[in-house]
Amino acid sequence: MISARVIREAVGWLTDDGFLAYPTETVWGLGACADRTPAIERLLAWKGRASDAPLAVGVDSIEGAIALECEIDLHARRLMEAFWPGPLTVVVPCRRRFAPGVARRDGALGLRCSSHALAHALCVAVAEAGLGPLTSTSLNRTGEAPAATFAAAREMVGERAEGVAADRREAPRVVFEAGCEAGGATPSSVVDCSGARPEILRTGAIDRERLEESWAG
Repeated sequence: MISARVIREAVGWLTDDGFLAYPTETVWGLGACADRTPAIERLLAWKGRASDAPLAVGVDSIEGAIALECEIDLHARRLMEAFWPGPLTVVVPCRRRFAPGVARRDGALGLRCSSHALAHALCVAVAEAGLGPLTSTSLNRTGEAPAATFAAAREMVGERAEGVAADRREAPRVVFEAGCEAGGATPSSVVDCSGARPEILRTGAIDRERLEESWAG
């Protein structure tokens, strides 16, 4: 059971345009509200990432993706039904606009539906609070390996204390629930379904053969 206090504190930090480090079933993620430009700018500055390198967002279901005005074609739906919740990011056309740096220049948006209890609870809470979707990118500085454990996440952020703790919005706040460590696995696979045919952008936790079999039906 995820603590309501942990979620409440995390949402409060996001409301104040902060950003978070949180565990997923693969590596630790980095999240800010995708509609909030100051928060996205802080996240990108900390990560050292150019604003033209897009960020994925988390959703709790296919219906949640549709609610963001995303266009889900047959290939994308088959992939989502096969691997969500799970370590798959699907890139699809999206009509809704977000803060600069979230969607691709053509408007396409990466969607992630994590099977991790804490990541899922955060996505639901952020949506219910009307804050827009939570970004889902790996916790690491650009060019470095993602944090796979709580200890690595805390060291990367520079924290010393347990739990949710940070005193500056320029650094991510680590969200931690006892027993809710990240899976420590390979990062998610990424498939671009914004064109006529799917394209695998990254083979991660799900191999190419399984991805191709799933979108072909």
